[in-house]
Amino acid sequence: MARLHLVRHGETTSNVLKRLDTALPGASLTDFGARQGVRFGLEHQVADSAVLINSVANRARQTADLIGSVWESANETVEGIHEIQVGELEDRSDRDAHEQFHKTVVAWHKGDLDARLPGGESLEMLHDRYLPVVDDVAAKYLAGPDARDVYLVSHGAAIRLIAAHLAKLDAEFAMKNYLPNTGSVELEYRNGLWVLQSWGDAELPDPDAAEVASIEDPDETARDDVDPMG
Repeated sequence: MARLHLVRHGETTSNVLKRLDTALPGASLTDFGARQGVRFGLEHQVADSAVLINSVANRARQTADLIGSVWESANETVEGIHEIQVGELEDRSDRDAHEQFHKTVVAWHKGDLDARLPGGESLEMLHDRYLPVVDDVAAKYLAGPDARDVYLVSHGAAIRLIAAHLAKLDAEFAMKNYLPNTGSVELEYRNGLWVLQSWGDAELPDPDAAEVASIEDPDETARDDVDPMG
């Protein structure tokens, strides 16, 4: 069956410095980030019919350009699938900003659609712009006898929130499993439902336990060892 691959862009300087970088057009790839894009293309050889889409952010477009150069395939830039906007925390890398962002992300994963940072977006706002793109992709490419895989190059926090929503995942799983640059989430579109096939290198949750799992006592402290936008 055809699958949707939500691919995080390659590394940027903002990622290295752990800056909250969400405004458009945003940072460009580092040299290492460019190599990550090429490596992703080499490690994920696809059929000629695969579809390659990217967000309007520089880092996503550049990553898709590099993947497409390996595949000898054109990529399409679409609106609506850029990173969730952090508003007044934009371009900050201090501990307080990371804590504020992390606290809001926890609220989103716990189902608070209205939680938002000052001047930023809510989860509902992300859903309103991102999910119609996914619906359009599913209708065009993932259903029927001519179905084909779609690689959508987007952004870490947005991918985790959207994938968790589509696959109805346990919030704890989505919270703790960050995506590295060019890490991806793979979803299969099956009879109108989204079934999780992979989430980076994480061990997938037990589907029988997904309905009862919850975040009872989430760690409210941002992790210093990860890029907050992952």
